[in-house]
Amino acid sequence: MDRIVANAACIDREIAWFREVLDARFRAHGVEMGENRFPEDFPPTRLPSGRVPYASVVRHHGMGPAERLVLILAYLPYIRPAALDPFMVQNESLQRRFTEFGGVTGSAHAGFQPTAQTALFLLAGGSTYARLKYLDLFRPDHYFFRMGILRKDPEERAEPPFSSPLHLTAGCLELLTTGETWLPPFSAEFPAQRITTDYRWEDLVVDATTRREIEDIVNWVRFRDTLLDGWELRTRIKAGYRSLFYGAPGTGKSLTAALLGKKTDMPVFRIDLSSVISKYIGETEKNLASLFDRAENQGWILFFDEADSLFGKRTEARNSNDRAANQQVSYLLQRIEDFPGVIILASNLRSQIDEAFARRFQSMIHFAMPSFAHRLRLWEDHFREKPYRLAADVNLESLARDYELSGGSIVNVLRYVCLQAVARESNEILSTDLLRAVRSERHKEGKFLGGSQST
Repeated sequence: MDRIVANAACIDREIAWFREVLDARFRAHGVEMGENRFPEDFPPTRLPSGRVPYASVVRHHGMGPAERLVLILAYLPYIRPAALDPFMVQNESLQRRFTEFGGVTGSAHAGFQPTAQTALFLLAGGSTYARLKYLDLFRPDHYFFRMGILRKDPEERAEPPFSSPLHLTAGCLELLTTGETWLPPFSAEFPAQRITTDYRWEDLVVDATTRREIEDIVNWVRFRDTLLDGWELRTRIKAGYRSLFYGAPGTGKSLTAALLGKKTDMPVFRIDLSSVISKYIGETEKNLASLFDRAENQGWILFFDEADSLFGKRTEARNSNDRAANQQVSYLLQRIEDFPGVIILASNLRSQIDEAFARRFQSMIHFAMPSFAHRLRLWEDHFREKPYRLAADVNLESLARDYELSGGSIVNVLRYVCLQAVARESNEILSTDLLRAVRSERHKEGKFLGGSQST
């Protein structure tokens, strides 16, 4: 509740500052020799310290008076629409609104919706020089759009530039209002899904070397700024961390990625490569550009599963399709290398990764099939001291010793045998069900049980 109070007070002060700038602009409007003042002539209010959502966004991007004016202008339709009513005044000689104010009105929302033209009027007034100066704020490569703060509706071809409504993105609106991260749903425009886990860091069963290499990623997240700035390594090493997870299916690659996010308090997004790859040249770059920008802005871990399908050895360019595919790989290589956060790529086979790309990894972590000791721990973690119980003839040590299964396969066995027990209206896990489930998992891997072990 205290944060809401502090955020409301911060926004109220920003609105009061906006009104000061607006009043000055209206006073100068239409006066040929009037004083043409600019946002820099109106120092904005001092930002509060602490975790105040609106102030945190402004501070994070190092916004100056011009950027802050555009931000509050775009926020007003959501938080204080009446503050924009002065723009609705009509030009008495023409009996319509002033052209220079820009803005539109919607069918459902009767209030004034600002456009980039509205912002340019506030920023520059009648100064052509100032207008040209502030145009950069509305270009696609400005962090307003590159970092997912603002968006503009597509402009009609017949309309002048900057005439479409200026909106806050859903993510920025949530950050300004609550300080919480808004996570977009999976879609063609956002081909990624957040992955989470209920497992704990202590539940991860891997060998000592693998665990140590995984913890190196955690340490990078914790101490990156110290190394780059405190130890002055920013000019010598890149700010990002790239790691390859490779190993057989079910050995914990996806689980580890999710646990890393949980450990570092960073959302993890799995990239759907099938949605990213497009038959149209250039579409892959377009689809991924906004994803990388958003991940950079909001501190996400990007997880490319089955990465060998996209980052494998590049083919000889025999035709236009081959050239397009190689172009897409080159683009992704560059974006991944330049990404200042954590990127994880997962592959079943280390040999499928192009050596030119492999050199860009900070670590390459092998997820081996679990040893007997690790398999026994997995069986016991899943079946000891649970609401369900094992039949007297079940021997977990024998299961661990006799059958080389991955952790994912053991979870599949757990799911099957528990379902069978519930269907029998029992809480007892039978050895016959366990063996049947183990046989099914072995069949998936192209392996089969001996005749004496079959059921």
